[in-house]
Parts: sequence; C-alpha cells; structure tokens
Amino acid sequence: MNDCYVEIDTKQIKKNVENIIKKYDNYKYYIGVVKGNAYGHGFDIVKDIVDSGINYLAVSTLKEALEVRNLIDIPILCLQPIDIENLNLASQNNITITISSYEYFKQVLKHKLNLKVHLKLDTGMNRLGINKKSEVEDIYNKLIDNKNIELEGIYTHLATIGIEDKKWDNQVNNFFNLTSTIDLSKIKIVHIYSSNSLVVHPKLGFTNGVRIGIMMYGITLKAPNYKGIKGRLRKMKVDYLRKKLNLSETLNDYNIDVKPAFHLYSKVIEIKDVKQGEYIGYGLKYKTTRDSKVAIVPIGYADGLSLKNSGRKVKINNREYRIVGSVNMKMLTIIVDDSVKLNDKVEIIGDNVRYICGYLGVTPHSLFTMVPKEIPRIYK
Repeated sequence: MNDCYVEIDTKQIKKNVENIIKKYDNYKYYIGVVKGNAYGHGFDIVKDIVDSGINYLAVSTLKEALEVRNLIDIPILCLQPIDIENLNLASQNNITITISSYEYFKQVLKHKLNLKVHLKLDTGMNRLGINKKSEVEDIYNKLIDNKNIELEGIYTHLATIGIEDKKWDNQVNNFFNLTSTIDLSKIKIVHIYSSNSLVVHPKLGFTNGVRIGIMMYGITLKAPNYKGIKGRLRKMKVDYLRKKLNLSETLNDYNIDVKPAFHLYSKVIEIKDVKQGEYIGYGLKYKTTRDSKVAIVPIGYADGLSLKNSGRKVKINNREYRIVGSVNMKMLTIIVDDSVKLNDKVEIIGDNVRYICGYLGVTPHSLFTMVPKEIPRIYK
C-alpha cells in the first residue's frame, strides 16, 4: 500500500448523480463536467456517472477529451477551443468542439471535416466567447444547414449566482440579446446553468441542458443562515437589495442529498515523545506547551498540501488531531495521544471539506484538483 492515496467512493458518486437528476428532472441533457481529471477524482469515474444518468460529458482540452474517449463512447464537449491543426482528431474521435471567437470560426469553416460544435457566448464574464450579435447571427446562418458542421449547441458561463447582485440577470439578458436574431429552437442543446445556478434559479424555459460539475462530487451551495440577530439583519439586507435591484426569482430549496466521495489518506510512520518547551519542524516556530506525542506522516506539499495546512485538523481513528510545525515537501507532524499507533490511517481530506476549504481559503474545486494525478486513486 502506498504511503498516501486517494480513495473514491463510486457508490456515493452514483448516488449524487441520481439524486441531482431526480430533483432537477426537467432537463434533456445532463452534461457531466469532468475537466481537471474529473475534479481530481480520476477519469475512471466517468462510467459510473454515465451509468447514473449523465448523457454528455465536458472537458477542458482535447488531451482530456481523448483520454475520456478511450474509456467510453458518449458525446464529449471540449470547453476550450482546440488547435486548428487538431480538428481532424476531434472529428475522428467524435469530440464536440467549442467555437468561442469569430476568427476561430472562420478557420474552422475552411476545413471540410465532419464536426459537431457548440457556440460559446460571452455574456459579461469577459473570458471565452463571442459578444457581438452580428457575429452570432452570421455563424448561425452559415452553420444551421451546413452539411459538414453541425451547430449542436449554444452556451455561456454565468459569473455569479445573482442572489444579491444584478450581474446574473444582466448576463441572462445579454444572452437573450445576443441570440435575438436567431432561432434557438433549431439548436439541439442550449445550456447556461451549472451546479450553483441550478440550485438557486428556476429553469429558464428555452434551455434543455445543464452542466453539472462540483455538485456531482458532493459539494453544493450552503443554505444561508438567517437565524439570530446577525442572520435577521442579513436577511433584511438581502430583501432590500432584491427589491431595490428588481432581481429575478430565486429558489429557497437548498436541500439536495449529495456528499463528498473524495478521501485523501496517509499513515503514521513514526511516533516520538517531545518534552514541554521543545520545538518541532523547520524554523523551530512551534513550541510544545506540555509533554507531547508527535506522529510523523509521509505526505506534504509535493502531494498537494499547501503550507497553509499547518495548524488545521486531520482525523486518526475518527478523532481529530492538529498538524503542527511547518508542512514539509513529503512530511507532516501531528500532535497525537496514546491511542494513536504506528501505521494508523490518517484522513487528510474527508467529509469535512467545508472546514478544510474555510481554513485554507480555497474552493472545493481547487482542494480536490491540487492533489496530483501521481497520487494513486483507489475506487470502491
């Protein structure tokens, strides 16, 4: 057994997907986002999520798309534009490409290849996407009846969830404006929402697809806490802003049964006694306040744990213990008690993802993906 490894609960992944589709059952296309090595979970889970109801996949790059294609025969959308010289690979492997600029579109049009494409609109995020109505109209007119290139989809990315700001509404309105001179009903897949929008906003009638990313992996928006004096004041502020800005309707049902399936483990390789007043680790910055037992664990920043992990809690035998001293390249030191023994399993990341992300100041997306692919993934 490796000194550190990731254990993926595939049954939980399946349950997450099934519960999402059951709750939000008014879509035709459920696009499972598996970019970044399936958010660090490994591409081996794609069969599980497809078995559970996902009927389209999305990745970032052609390299990722080809890796996934070797595992499963299902439509795959590449969210980033691929190099023109690789269009033949996309065509040969039935990879759907994204058209995100007019110049790129003109280059694609020159190739006499059979392709499926999704048109990406920039509705205010100022990342990838077309933001001129005339260009959207021209692309639509040239592709809607094209014999080689199928305009299969159209989409955008929304930068906020729009609970307290007008930006979400503005982006949706921009989408309407950009598509006002084309017939969306002639495009097979229209997808705007991702996991967070799905929870907060009712389905937009003209959409029939949804991109499901972080929610598949067990993370969803936490319901706002309006209890207590501070909570009531926050609720008053939200209500005021929503009325003042005339914000669109939002949902109040945050209850969706999903749980993390990603667990990072290591083990205790040595235990030593450290006397009160002695120091631990590089820089000798941590000083013991009493006689202590220190467990040495062979995992560190080379394995995706940033220096910020120093001071946070991990679990050994379902009890919490604190990392002390500096995080080393391949080693942690943890203050433990007499119940901890040599070779005991140490849970570095578990169901307490929110606590870890809050402590480190990161998102779950980055927490999962910062663990390198070289760390083995074990599926159960």
